[in-house]
Amino acid sequence: MPAPNETADPVDLGALDPGRLDGAAAAALAAIAGADDLAALSAVRTAHVDGQQAPLMLARRELGALPREHRAEAGRAHNAATAKVRAAYEARLVELTARRDAEILVAERVDVTLPVDRRRRGARHPLSLLSDRLTDVFVAMGYEVAEGPEVEHDWFNFEALNMAPDHPARSEHDTLYVEPAASGRLLRTHTSPVQIRSLLSRPLPVYVVCPGRTYRNDTIDATHSPVFGQLECLAVDEGITMADLRGTLEVFAQALFGSGLSTRLRPSFFPFTEPSAELDVQCFACRGDAARQPCRVCSDEGWIEAGGCGMVDPNVLRACGVDPARYSGFAFGMGLERAAMTRHDVREIRDFVDGDVRFGLPFGSEG
Repeated sequence: MPAPNETADPVDLGALDPGRLDGAAAAALAAIAGADDLAALSAVRTAHVDGQQAPLMLARRELGALPREHRAEAGRAHNAATAKVRAAYEARLVELTARRDAEILVAERVDVTLPVDRRRRGARHPLSLLSDRLTDVFVAMGYEVAEGPEVEHDWFNFEALNMAPDHPARSEHDTLYVEPAASGRLLRTHTSPVQIRSLLSRPLPVYVVCPGRTYRNDTIDATHSPVFGQLECLAVDEGITMADLRGTLEVFAQALFGSGLSTRLRPSFFPFTEPSAELDVQCFACRGDAARQPCRVCSDEGWIEAGGCGMVDPNVLRACGVDPARYSGFAFGMGLERAAMTRHDVREIRDFVDGDVRFGLPFGSEG
């Protein structure tokens, strides 16, 4: 015990000293006020509020080491500083949480009045893309697009096209007829009837391109289908020659297979053209170069058969009331499936008619 007239030595409160407590609280309040988002505030909480190494938490551990008479006052000072810091933290937490929620509402705003498209997007059929692409080529050369019925009359499908009654194509083994049998109606076997209808309904000269669907009595396999697409063109004017046909086919071949490919005409026979020919286009894959073979596209032939063509037979012109002594013309026709199979290396014609949406997706929506 000190003498009555002597003063007791001051006690070292350490981290619980009021000055040091005020400094720790001020640092915590400044850090809380400076936190710009919830992540930063979380880091401040660990460093200044209730983290194991927070100054106020370290100070609390020193209470037990103080003399008994100083503990109550030091504890009250520590509790006041801690309460001030925690209140500031809670207020800042509410403020930053409200700000975050407001930003989320703006960023993730959804207009519930708009209809929701739940259907998966598909793609246009590759045959439609090819047909439109080739049709555009002929339209650019001045042709008009002509269409006709798919259920046709025998006269338009065969007779007007110079096909005799005993022609093999008129057999039921090849053609699908519509009942009753005496009606003379059938599912058109080519788009050539559209050419006949064009000559009968349009003033001369006539330049038309005729895309459409046709039908044959075929069993479906890898290369045959009872339903298939065709594209034909017809030009009837004064002074039309084979040279005009050849020039037109050159432009067509470049649009279908690319520029720089040679073409050739091989003699052939069709009832509705005379003379008739088959159009061959140089293989775009190997170009007839043995070094690039074997070639799956042309089977090492170096040429791809593109379609039939020729000068319109005078009998066809007469059937449509056109004077063959004054007018002449040419016609060309091709199968769309065969061209698409060659162009895109498709092995099965059935892929075009199976209706699987996945088949058309790689072709996209552009031609």
